[in-house]
Amino acid sequence: MKVAAISLNIAWQDINSNLVKAEQFIRKAKNDDCDVVVFPEVFNTGFIANLDKYAEAPEGKTYKTLQKLATDNSINIVAGISEKIPGQKAKNIAVVFDVLGNEVAKYIKMHPFNYANEGKYFSSGDELAEFNLSGAHCSVFICYDLRFPEIFRRVAIKSKVIFIVANWPDTRENHWQHLLVSRAIENQCFIVGVNRIGKDGVGLKYNGSSMIINPSGEVLVQTDNKTEYACCEIDLGQVNTTRSEFPFLDDMRFV
Repeated sequence: MKVAAISLNIAWQDINSNLVKAEQFIRKAKNDDCDVVVFPEVFNTGFIANLDKYAEAPEGKTYKTLQKLATDNSINIVAGISEKIPGQKAKNIAVVFDVLGNEVAKYIKMHPFNYANEGKYFSSGDELAEFNLSGAHCSVFICYDLRFPEIFRRVAIKSKVIFIVANWPDTRENHWQHLLVSRAIENQCFIVGVNRIGKDGVGLKYNGSSMIINPSGEVLVQTDNKTEYACCEIDLGQVNTTRSEFPFLDDMRFV
C-alpha cells in the first residue's frame, strides 16, 4: 500500500481554496501511484472555525467533492471535516472513501479537545470505525484521540493500518511524535499520523510532523513545517511478521 500524507497549510475558513489544493494533491498522489491519500483534521476550514457558517450539512459540498475526486482518480481518501445540522452541535468527523467513491467509514471524534472548548461546540462520538481499503483492515482516529490508548487497543487485533488526522499545534509537537510511535509499538501495526502546517485564524502554529511508522516503531516518513506532500510505500506483510515474531497482543487482557 502506498500512502500520501498531505500536511495541508489550511486556508482559514476558506473551503473553496482548500478543496482546490486538495484536488491538486490528490492528482499528484494518483500520478505517484498512491493507493490512499490522507488529509488533516477539518482540512476544509481549520480548527475551530465559525461552525454556524462553515460547518456543512451531512454529505455537503466537501463530502461530495471528495467522493467525486475518489471516483475520478480511483484512489482511497481519508479526510477530516466538520458537519452540522441546524439546532444541534457540530460533529468533527473523519470520512473515508474507497476507489469507487463509496463511503466506507464516517468516524465521529470520540474525545473533544475540551482544553480548547471543543466539547462546547462539537458532540462526541461513541463508535469505532473499522474498514477495508485495498484489502487492508484499517481504522481511523482524530487528533486528541491519540492520548487515549485504550480505544486503539479495541481495534488493534484486526487493524494493519491506523490513521490519525490532526490539527496538533507546535507547542505540543513532541507529544504528537512520541504518542504516534507508542501507538505503533504497542499495537504492532502501521500508524499514519497526518497533521497540518501553517498558522490558523486564532494564531496557533502547526509544524506538520506527519509521520508514517511501521509495526516495530521505526519512523519511515516524518515531514517538516514546510512540506505539504509526502508519500511512502508500506509493506502490510510486516504486520503479520512482527506479530508472529513477537506475539505480545496475544497477552492482552480487558478487565
